[in-house]
Parts: sequence; structure tokens; C-alpha cells
Amino acid sequence: MQKRSKLNREDRVVDDPLTEVLRVGARQLLVQALDAEVAELLGRYMDERDDQGRARVVRSGHHPPRELQTGIGPVRVQVPKVRSRQGAPVTFRSALVPPYVRKTRSLEAALPWLYLKGISTGEMQVALEVLVGAEARGFSASTVARLKQTWREDYTAWRQHRLDTEDWVYLWADGIYSGLRADEHRLCALVVIGVTSQGEKQLVAIEDGVRESTQSWREVLLQLKARGLNAPTLAIGDGALGFWGALEEVYPTTQQQRCWVHKTRNVLNALPKSVQPKAKRAVHDIWQADTRAAAERAFAVFVQTYEPKYPKATACLEKDREELLTFYAFPAQHWQSLRTTNPIESTFGTIRHRTKRTKGCLTRDGMLHMMFKLGRCAEQTWRRLRGFQQLGKVIRGIQFIDGIEEHTQDPIAA
Repeated sequence: MQKRSKLNREDRVVDDPLTEVLRVGARQLLVQALDAEVAELLGRYMDERDDQGRARVVRSGHHPPRELQTGIGPVRVQVPKVRSRQGAPVTFRSALVPPYVRKTRSLEAALPWLYLKGISTGEMQVALEVLVGAEARGFSASTVARLKQTWREDYTAWRQHRLDTEDWVYLWADGIYSGLRADEHRLCALVVIGVTSQGEKQLVAIEDGVRESTQSWREVLLQLKARGLNAPTLAIGDGALGFWGALEEVYPTTQQQRCWVHKTRNVLNALPKSVQPKAKRAVHDIWQADTRAAAERAFAVFVQTYEPKYPKATACLEKDREELLTFYAFPAQHWQSLRTTNPIESTFGTIRHRTKRTKGCLTRDGMLHMMFKLGRCAEQTWRRLRGFQQLGKVIRGIQFIDGIEEHTQDPIAA
């Protein structure tokens, strides 16, 4: 019983978002890789024709499905088949999933390489050998190139799809540095996640740029607007982003909420380490208050306590005072999601630590395609916004005071 409880607890808690990506994306990635292998085989026979002028070698369905036992559980795969219309028979033999193989060495160890280091053709080979063993040496560089081309095409199509089929209520924005360098500069992805009127969280932008640059964010927001993204009611992000200047130009009616996680970190960095634990609790007293009035009182206490000795810390907090407390004018069920940029940080944050361990450089496009695949796989695990039923009221402009819907009294009844 104790062992079962432990397993259930581990299933519920995901410390590393990449682990969740592995669970969701393994089958999709294997399908894409198998398709790339088949395409390479058919390419070798593309000039051969039968008596009727048709391609001699063509796809012919799939073998029966089978399960590969992996470090993240069973992954169901179907290996494609090919046939020859005329002449010598041709058989497709996958280097990635050889016949009769039922167990991988460690898919959990391989896929981080595929996403974070395997974007390079040479390193992809190493990753695949971890996946299926020495048999993967037959997985050629041209097949890897086809797989990377598929990712590129997916990203290009995704960043052009229309957004005017949904009503967008909230946006989270942040810039994620990859830890990798290109042209002597750290690569940064500008990421935007939106919430629809039905509470669905969706990636809407992953572009390269400069985190603190208003111009970089202006380009991102103008692209979103051109794709049909309506003015969201609220945007959430770090106060250091160039995003806010761009937001006021492109979506001037959108309200602003500063991220408490980023703000807390910045405030504590202006304090001695010996003071930080107590100061952190005082900051938490502000944003965890049940009402705005209580938050304002806690805010005043913090300033009175630390301003005499640490004016930089209190100035950092006071700078965004109004924008830090905007969430009180929205449904209380949404507060947990509105106070931070956690949806972005939890999905992409670990990429900084993983990529710091890789050698060499990653191109701009390679980084974006890698983060796109990571984000899209993680997106499939995202839950609907808690209290999503309240979103319709937010869209209609109904007022909330301290998270509770304001009810105007009927003058006749009065």
C-alpha cells in the first residue's frame, strides 16, 4: 500500500516540465522520425517507374501496432510498410525501431537530447543510439535533416495561423534565455501564452528578440494583432520587460499585472541575505492578503520596515505598486494564475539549465524550433483555467471587488 501511494504521488507531481513533455511527445516524435526514414527510402527509388509510369516503390500502410517499453512507460508505435509494384521487392527496415524490438534502453534519457541537443544533426545520432542502441547507426544524417525540416514547417505554419476564431481574455508574456549562444549573444525567446474565453491556455507566440526591448515586443504584438488577436483584458509579465511599452501602443486598453515572483526576486536581491527570509514573508503578506485594503496595509508595513536601511528594495517594490495589485479587480478563482507568469516559467524555465550543459552553439532557427516543439508538447498537458466560467463576465466588463462580483442594488427594491 505504501509503495502504491508513493507511485501515485510521483504521478501527480511533475518537478521538471521536460519530463511531462517526454510523456506527451514520445509517440509523436517517433511517428515523425519513422515517416522521415520512409521518405528517405522512397527518395532513393523516386526515379524508378513501372510499366504504367507510376512510382515503382510506394507506401503500403503499417505493420500491426506494438508497444515499446520505455523509461516513461509503454509507447505505442506502428512501423510503416512499403511495397514494390514491379521488379525486385523492397522492404522498409527502420533503424530507429528495428523488427522485434520491444524495449528501449532509455527513452527518457534520449528525448531531452533530441529536444535540447539533438537539434544538431551530429548530436541527434548520439541521442538515437541512447534510444535504441547501436542499431540507430543506420539512422542517416539525411533522415535527421528531413525530421528537422518537418519541425521547421510545423513552426512556420503555426506562427501564421489565425487567432480571430477565439476571444482572448488574458495574456502571459516573458523572455526566456536559452543558455546557448549565437554570434556571442545569448539566445532569447519571447513567449506569449493566451487564455481563451473557454479557459484554454494556448501558445500564441515564440519569437526571438531582446527581452528588455520595446521594439522586439512591438514586432511580436503587431504580428499577433495582424493574425486577429483581440485586445485582451489583462496581461501579466515581469516589470523589466520591454513588453509594457509595446502593449500600451498596440493594445492600449489592456490592463497590466506585474509578476510577483519576478518582483519578489528583484526586491530580495536588493537586501542582505540575512534579511531576505523575513523580508520574503513580508512580501508574501502583501499578495496573499484577502482584500486590496489588507494588501495596501501590508505594503505600508514593508516600506516602513525596510525603507530606512534598504531604500533600493522598497523603491523596487513601490515602482510597480498599482500594477502589482491589479488582480484584486478580477475573479478570486483566477488570482493564482494572474499573480505570476508561472505558465511560461514552468514550461520553459528548465531549458536554461539544460542547455547550459550543452557544447557548441545553436542557431536562431534551431533554438526556436526546439522551444516550439517543447512548448507544443507541454501545451497538451495544460489544464483549463480554474474558474473559467467567470471569464464571460470578465469579457462583458462586470466589475469585481476583491475578487467578488459587484452586485448593483436594484433602486426599486431599495
